[in-house]
Amino acid sequence: MPQVGIVMGSDSDLDVMGKARDILDEFGIESEMRVISAHREPDIFFAYAKNAENRGLKVIIAGAGMAAHLPGMCAALFPLPVIGVPIWSQSLGGKDALYSILQMPPGIPVATVAINGGKNAGLLAVRMLAMEDASLREKLKEYSRKMCEAVQEKDRKLQEQH
Repeated sequence: MPQVGIVMGSDSDLDVMGKARDILDEFGIESEMRVISAHREPDIFFAYAKNAENRGLKVIIAGAGMAAHLPGMCAALFPLPVIGVPIWSQSLGGKDALYSILQMPPGIPVATVAINGGKNAGLLAVRMLAMEDASLREKLKEYSRKMCEAVQEKDRKLQEQH
């Protein structure tokens, strides 16, 4: 049963949001991915967000560009954590989405990652789930160790060149 829902308003967001799914897969966390427009399919969107908890979702990662209503509306309807991913757009470079997702009214929190930050959204979801799962915490520690080793290896190679 999926623990994380990944939702976006357009299939043009798949490259960014797919990075969240890749991280969840790497950690063995089942997820579901949907393209649902809050503006073009409001009834479908409302049903998705309102029923997410009953379907077993513990976190929703919502990507949105331009008007960026999807993450905030998820947070208004879903009582558990929502992570917003602002998507880069041609017109304003994703700043419109970033501000829209960041500036939620009091009582409707949305954790927000960087523009096109699908990978970090996935990692944040893993961290949220790891609060209740010791094996996930250990996987996160190993992931961090591997990142550290990769940087150290690059540094060693750089030092060898000079």
